Amino acid sequence: MEAKIKAEILKILGDPTRLRVAHLLVASPKSLCVCEIVDALKLLQYRVSKSLVMLRRAGLVDVDRNGTWGYYRPKTEDETNHVLFDFVKEYCSGEPFDADLAGLSKRLVLREGEKCVVGFLPEKELQKLLRKKGVAA
Repeated sequence: MEAKIKAEILKILGDPTRLRVAHLLVASPKSLCVCEIVDALKLLQYRVSKSLVMLRRAGLVDVDRNGTWGYYRPKTEDETNHVLFDFVKEYCSGEPFDADLAGLSKRLVLREGEKCVVGFLPEKELQKLLRKKGVAA
């Protein structure tokens, strides 16, 4: 891979939102849908979707479609990506990364059959569902 391409990939990860999205995907044992990422990061859907598009165009993430749902995961087949993701996973600790992971673990409780079935929810509705599942908000 030539230096210009590597620099572009690092530039893409240089954005705080894209870095948080990439970290969440790398740290998650499961593929994630956009709404799960939005809820975990507490960011607008537009910002998360735009970040996912850029990460995908850079060859860093892939998406698996299941009807209208798209599940994003890190693209680790490439050795360079694998090394980069290992670095992201280790490097990104503390805030806001720890809070992102805590938010994700709560949000994943709402899955049924390992799939997201909730979609986008206002924060109050999300908190109500979490309480129903016995998860502290």
